[in-house]
Amino acid sequence: MFTPISIDVFIETYIKDNPDDNRKEIEAALTQAVEAKKNGTSCMICGQPIWSIGTALAGWNGCFSCITGEADNFEDYEIDSVCF
Repeated sequence: MFTPISIDVFIETYIKDNPDDNRKEIEAALTQAVEAKKNGTSCMICGQPIWSIGTALAGWNGCFSCITGEADNFEDYEIDSVCF
């Protein structure tokens, strides 16, 4: 099960860890991915619901497993508004 995180806290944490990345671009990509997930967008590989954080960072509509190659999303983050 994903650990919920607010979009603002995720962006702050991400930019702190990746200071060379453009904050506005990350925010726009994440906002777009969250909206896509809310609208039912599916992983382009397997058809499962997308992982909004991974989709925003990878640049394509993917679920956790297809983006990371891992099955267990325990303790990984997902934006709280689309987490459950």
